Amino acid sequence: MTLLIVLGVIVLIALYAISIYNGLIKNKNLTAEGWSGIDVQLRRRADLIPNLLETVKGYAAHEKGVLEEVTAARTRSVGAQGVGAQAAAETGMQAALGRLFAVAEAYPNLKADANFRELQTQLATIEEDVQSARRYYNGAARNFNTQIQSFPSNLIANHFRFQPAEFFDIGDAAARQVPKVDFGAK
Repeated sequence: MTLLIVLGVIVLIALYAISIYNGLIKNKNLTAEGWSGIDVQLRRRADLIPNLLETVKGYAAHEKGVLEEVTAARTRSVGAQGVGAQAAAETGMQAALGRLFAVAEAYPNLKADANFRELQTQLATIEEDVQSARRYYNGAARNFNTQIQSFPSNLIANHFRFQPAEFFDIGDAAARQVPKVDFGAK
C-alpha cells in the first residue's frame, strides 16, 4: 500500500513538472509570436520608407542630409538582429522620420501632395500597429519572465535553461523626461 502511495505521489509530481514545462513552452512561443508581429510591422514600415523618400526628393532635393539619414536608419532597422538591437535601431528610425517630417513642413506643395499625404497616413497606421504589437510582445515577455522567475516553475526553467525574454523598449530619453513647467514671469 505504501508503495502505491509513493508511486502515486511520484506520478503526480511528474505530471505537475510536465504541466509547468508545457506552460513555459507555451509562454516562450507566445513571446516569439509577439516578436514576429513586431517584425512584420517594422518590415511594412521599412518597405514604405523608399516611397516616402522618393516623394520628398521631388520637392526637397537639397535636403540630402535628412534623406540620407532616413535611408541609413532604415538600413540599420532592417539589419538589426535581436530585441535590443532592434529597439536601438527604432530609436534612430523615429528620430530620422521626425526630422523628415519637419523638413516636409517647410514645403507647402509637398504637404499638399496627395501621394505624400497617403504615405503619411499609411506610416501613421503602421506606427499604431507597431505600438500594438510591441504591447502584445512585452505582455507575453512579462508573463514568460514571471513564470521563469516564480517558484516552483523556476526549478524547471533553470533545469532546461530557459532564458528571460528581453523587453522591446525604445529608449527615447526625451519621451521619459518630466516636462518642466515654469509659470514665472520673464
